[in-house]
Amino acid sequence: MEAENYLSGGYGLRLQFQNHSQGSRIGHIASVWQPHRLKGIQLDKEFGTPFLAATQVFDLRPSPRKFLSLDRTEDSSERFIENGTIVVTCSGSVGRATLIYAAHKGVLISHDLLRISPKKQKHWGWLYAFLRTKSAHEMMMSEKYGHMIKHLEPGHIEGVPVPILRDDLLRVFNDDVRRVLEHRNQAWSLQKEAEDAFAAAVGGVPSKGSETGFTVRASELLKTRRRLEASFHSPMATDLIEQFKRRGLQIELLADVSDGVWWLTRFKRIFGDEGDRYLSADELFSINPGVTKRVLVEQADNPDSYRVKAGWIVMACSGQTYGLNGSVSLMTKKHEDAFFSHDLIRIIPKEGHIRPGYLFTVLGHPELGRPLVIRNAYGTSIPHLDPDDVARTPVVRLKREIEQEIAAKMERAIELRVSADALEDDLANRAELLIHEFLSGDVTSFCHS
Repeated sequence: MEAENYLSGGYGLRLQFQNHSQGSRIGHIASVWQPHRLKGIQLDKEFGTPFLAATQVFDLRPSPRKFLSLDRTEDSSERFIENGTIVVTCSGSVGRATLIYAAHKGVLISHDLLRISPKKQKHWGWLYAFLRTKSAHEMMMSEKYGHMIKHLEPGHIEGVPVPILRDDLLRVFNDDVRRVLEHRNQAWSLQKEAEDAFAAAVGGVPSKGSETGFTVRASELLKTRRRLEASFHSPMATDLIEQFKRRGLQIELLADVSDGVWWLTRFKRIFGDEGDRYLSADELFSINPGVTKRVLVEQADNPDSYRVKAGWIVMACSGQTYGLNGSVSLMTKKHEDAFFSHDLIRIIPKEGHIRPGYLFTVLGHPELGRPLVIRNAYGTSIPHLDPDDVARTPVVRLKREIEQEIAAKMERAIELRVSADALEDDLANRAELLIHEFLSGDVTSFCHS
């Protein structure tokens, strides 16, 4: 009964599909389901099982913020999702599809993701490529309902029309999607290996002490800047500094290993279809989000200063400290054509002094690096990081061969992630072309349902 659904391009596409005798529906070739709404009992991290909300599944580094009692979680086995399963968002920003991979292993996952399992394995690759197309997304969007928060039900996805490829083409899509999955799994494995190697060299995580109450000498508050926020002096951060000293590790400040740590001025952003690809923290730290916004660069003074170079590191510098704030991303060639938000700190590793992959590992390590960055956040409603504070972040230096090994693993992980994204985009583009062929009447690549 919602008028906007009938005015959307997706509804028109569905009508075009109905005019073809060949074709099928997703419900004919796949099972679409979701667990019951979750009422979990939260526990401390040491005792609970990690849980991810739907949007967190799309994070490049999924970081659980809730830990649930497995015994008190209804149908808990259904909330663990197998490697390679297709999932689609069904609440809020609906219709986003991705693959479950190694980063999600052993984690309870929200009911707000529809699980899609092909009835025959040969349809897996084509089904995923199809769901990543603009056409499929528009058709899913034409089924959404709700006023403030949009929703999709399994039946909506089951009803989406899909043409069926010939078996030889199905095998090609299966092989290519399998490569996407393998690259993402390998990237995650290498990232963990790099971080574990750093932790082994540093000595692991020290005792976190009590975060519920602690005292600080007044003289400590005035050593550098007058930092009166308790978070800056938290035991987690101070224990790390003390551990570095006890182990006699060489420490340099981020400013000393970088050719620049800075941000850019705020400006009014005007978006348009003819603009340059725009990246903010939301897009930058998500799994292959595609082009969601384009910005008209003429509005900004010196627009080239908002671009980045491969080998730079950018850091989210606003938002909640339990979220993206303080997260880092290592830039590659694929980022150089984008226009970046002002709300990202740029860091240029000093060439010949420190490798980008190693510095990225140090700053981004969830237990040995990020706490030393995020302690600098200030503000109550929306905490911020200042480049001058970030530039004082301690960077542990190790033997050259150890740094090189860590850097090589991390840089290879980033390469594999970029390769997976590029292949996934190519799959979606090829699937979109096949959809257009089908709707135009050329069915040579397809079979009868």
